[in-house]
Amino acid sequence: MNEAVDPITLEVVRSALIACADEMATVLSRTAYNMMIYEVHDFCVGLLDPEGQIVAQNTGGLPIFLADLGAAIVDGVQTFGPDRFAPGDVVLMNYPYICGQHLNNVVVYTPFFHDGALVAFPAVRAHWVDIGGARVGFGPGGTTEIYAEGLQLRSVKLYEAGRLNDSIERIIADNVRLPHAALGDLRAQIAACRVGERRLAELYDRYGASTIAACVRQIWDQAETLARQAVRAIPDGEYCAESFLDPDPFHPEAGPIPIRVRVVVEGDSFTVDLSGLPPQLRGSLNAGESGGVAAARVAFKAVTLPELPVNEGAFRPLRVILPPGTMLSAQPPAPVGNWSLSLPTVVDTLLRALAPALPHLIPAGHKADMGGYTFHGFDRARGRPFIAMGITGGGWGGRPHEDGPSATVSICQGDVRNVPVELQEAYYPLLVERLALRPDSGGDGQYRGGLGVELRVRALQDLAVNRSIERAQCAPWGLHGGQPGAPPCNIVERADGRREEYAHTISRLPLAEGDVITILTGGGGGWGAPARRDPSLRARDRLRGYVTAEPDGPPPTARDTP
Repeated sequence: MNEAVDPITLEVVRSALIACADEMATVLSRTAYNMMIYEVHDFCVGLLDPEGQIVAQNTGGLPIFLADLGAAIVDGVQTFGPDRFAPGDVVLMNYPYICGQHLNNVVVYTPFFHDGALVAFPAVRAHWVDIGGARVGFGPGGTTEIYAEGLQLRSVKLYEAGRLNDSIERIIADNVRLPHAALGDLRAQIAACRVGERRLAELYDRYGASTIAACVRQIWDQAETLARQAVRAIPDGEYCAESFLDPDPFHPEAGPIPIRVRVVVEGDSFTVDLSGLPPQLRGSLNAGESGGVAAARVAFKAVTLPELPVNEGAFRPLRVILPPGTMLSAQPPAPVGNWSLSLPTVVDTLLRALAPALPHLIPAGHKADMGGYTFHGFDRARGRPFIAMGITGGGWGGRPHEDGPSATVSICQGDVRNVPVELQEAYYPLLVERLALRPDSGGDGQYRGGLGVELRVRALQDLAVNRSIERAQCAPWGLHGGQPGAPPCNIVERADGRREEYAHTISRLPLAEGDVITILTGGGGGWGAPARRDPSLRARDRLRGYVTAEPDGPPPTARDTP
């Protein structure tokens, strides 16, 4: 029988759990060694129960990280058994066929006990700048099996009952390019988990395990009730859409990779059917099964409870159909290094499927890739190797009531940020010559798509660059007569005057001293027919330099039918 909880206690506990996760995130960002964590905030923090169910998350945590964080806990409990955890344990996990993600996203979690009983796991997933293998940073390309992508850690205990297994630490240090950064980030993740344990101890000591458990059940039940209400507001029906990714570089003759999705709404239940996805690819656009489930969760929450803090109850109305062996449920030894390029398009396509049912809510297509870049090499001035990474935003689609946001990260990335150019220049042999909105990149429409970004970087010595892009051939689509946004691309200007354009991901592309690369991110699609756009908004766009020319020709008359 569930214990009754008074409303005040419930709200205090709810807020305390979120505050605990937020404090963990603060500790992580202030003690981590690499900019992807302390500047970009490419991480998530969660409190989970022993069954891997989300109790609370940090504010602004990456949606695509938190949606499948519980899979790491479930595997650990299955591996060790619930009775083989002890206070002081620290578990590492990045196995992609469980976690669904590339190997750089390492999960660290610790068990929390109250009165001798295992009741929760504080957990942190963070992006390590390097995990070994043939890959360096974002946009590796060229991998055909997981073994080339780095070190795999499946439910490994780094600490047992507070005692360090230094053999595991040596394995990590000997298999990554920057062991100082990797081990520093690892210690920051452990420190965050320890803070979580202390705050949970204070909360459990104050209210007791039974009251906290009752509060968590009620929090989940309330979220479920709200989610089901939101689903009931969507007209019943079967909704389908398709888009495509750029061709697999190992099979370019096969053409673009089709992305077909189906959503079924029946009463207060919501089914995402991903069985129409293509079989797992030889290239690295794959993800493990949890990655596919995470994409479904991100889309589901976006149309139901986008502003409610994440917890397990919010996903109870959702059912995901995802047979094994698709590109988002890949089996070993499929490569997954570029998993982050495919998931945003899957989410975007799920939203497109729902556009007829929710015309007042669904925006046009957005830039739909993670927008990562990496400069790497050996810094001659400092006498050490370097890996400079960053994420660049792009345009989101126009909305049913306003223009799309500009320079914004993908729907999968939550509140991640770009690295300040001043830090890039201070730490690495790079000169950032321009960081600005990309004119004319937003699709025209009654509500214009958001603008992409132009990032122009000059190499101050010989180095190499990776740049992850996707949907160069499937531009961010317009809705209801809106025009597509501009696709992404890369432009290299050599010091000898040659100009090279790359409308695809580049990996280990050499840049000589004085060479310049311009990174252009995609713009969002337009919403509604351009003829319906307010002339004053067009004048404002020209004044601000967002648009440099009048629309070409008459506006389209056919409606986009997603």
